[in-house]
Amino acid sequence: MKAGIYCRLSEEDRNKQEKESDSESIQNQKSMLLQYAMDQGWEVFGIYSDDDYTGADRNRPEFNRLLQDAEQKKIDIILCKTQSRFTREMELVEKYLHGLFPVWGIRFISIVDNADTDNKGNKKARQINGLVNEWYLEEMSDNIKSVLTSRREKGFHIGSFSLYGYIKDPERKGHLILDPEAAAVVRKIFRLYAEGYGKTAIARILNAEGIPNPAEYKRLKGIRLNPSQRPHASLWKYYTVSGVLHNEMYIGNMVQGKYGSISYKTKQNKPRSQDQWIRVESTHDPIIDGELWRFVQRKLGTNYKPFSSDGKVGLFSKKVRCMDCGYTMRSSKTNGRHYLKCTTRYAKEAACGGAFISVKLLETAVVSELNRLISQFLDMDYLERKIDFPDQIEYEKALLQSEIASCEKKRGEYSQGIKELYLDKVKGIVTEEDFLILSKDFHDSRGSLDKLIDEKRVSLMLFESDASAALSKRQKIEKYTHITALTRDMVEELIDYISVGKKDPETGEREIEISWSF
Repeated sequence: MKAGIYCRLSEEDRNKQEKESDSESIQNQKSMLLQYAMDQGWEVFGIYSDDDYTGADRNRPEFNRLLQDAEQKKIDIILCKTQSRFTREMELVEKYLHGLFPVWGIRFISIVDNADTDNKGNKKARQINGLVNEWYLEEMSDNIKSVLTSRREKGFHIGSFSLYGYIKDPERKGHLILDPEAAAVVRKIFRLYAEGYGKTAIARILNAEGIPNPAEYKRLKGIRLNPSQRPHASLWKYYTVSGVLHNEMYIGNMVQGKYGSISYKTKQNKPRSQDQWIRVESTHDPIIDGELWRFVQRKLGTNYKPFSSDGKVGLFSKKVRCMDCGYTMRSSKTNGRHYLKCTTRYAKEAACGGAFISVKLLETAVVSELNRLISQFLDMDYLERKIDFPDQIEYEKALLQSEIASCEKKRGEYSQGIKELYLDKVKGIVTEEDFLILSKDFHDSRGSLDKLIDEKRVSLMLFESDASAALSKRQKIEKYTHITALTRDMVEELIDYISVGKKDPETGEREIEISWSF
């Protein structure tokens, strides 16, 4: 039997000797698991070790390599210290431990909490462990959010990356200080806009003067970069200039919390409304004075041009990216028709040729793909049965609740029996010997009922969770059956982003990739 040993560093026992080495926790896990495998006579196929990754991170490199090897049947056993080292998500416990691993012929063992998929009797224990780990994740996420919110409200900068124009104060954690060179460029941008130059014109001026954009500037200065920034693209763009002009932090106010996580299970964020942003005034030195800021903001408001004539946000606003360079595509209007184009399309040093597509054509493609997916996942029989689905859920739920109530009633009877038996012993009706025999039977029966009640409660929790998730997903998909056109609300709910490629000059076709949110 070939075993794959999986180790992961947990936050609570991180203890690194040096940055490049594994933590002591990882080393201890390896030693423990290697010894266990040797005692069982198993061959160790490989050790998969993720250091500095949480149990909720599905993008752990070694975790995914382990799963790939398991699917390819390179290993027979997956061995961990605890089930939570493998994952803290109940969804993944069900997906792999109770779903795919049996199909792949993989045995999962965690030696500390005695999880073993070959032991059918401890499936409930594995599910309970999964629920406990899930609750731990949620509680930890809430605690972290609470701490971060508190620090934001006190005016501390908690971001990993400083805003262009500032650097982190090495003497004072959570405080920003001016970066004179970059601050001068910020002042130049505000001054040019106040003098009447547009955002695109300002970008061209900065590019002509050889001034690197924020990402390139940080790279040249050795300042830590946000991974989402593109250091290889050194040009200023329209949206980069726009971001500078709209950023209130340049007048000395700390503005944070513009984005919030969708769920503790994912690293994806979504924008928050401005009334949810956390603002604290005068937390750092301003680059722009208040009078110039107010003038520019009034001018920005006057010059704002909505995508459509009625002032509504564009259908695909901030949802479409160029497949070649990754930049967000901007809207334009020609002869009454709306288009989306890559922001580098007309740049002199463009990183790509620039994708270009009409909004109507993109909408048609999205509607067609959405209808195809819906018809694929929802057959007519399933849709015809939907009216009975909620009734079936309530029936199953009521059945489990009735069984729990029945067990609890019987448990109460056993407890009362023990009390009455004790009184009979005191009165001399029952001998000491008979009392011990009979009371042991009562205690054993009550203990078995306690265990059965716990199992049924877990089953009820799992059922309610699964039923709620299934019903929610189905309701979300069903309401968009047979659509012919999109609305902005539909785009927001259904689509994370869309990547558009350049048009093929020979075939006239263009590649479109849609990342759905369901």
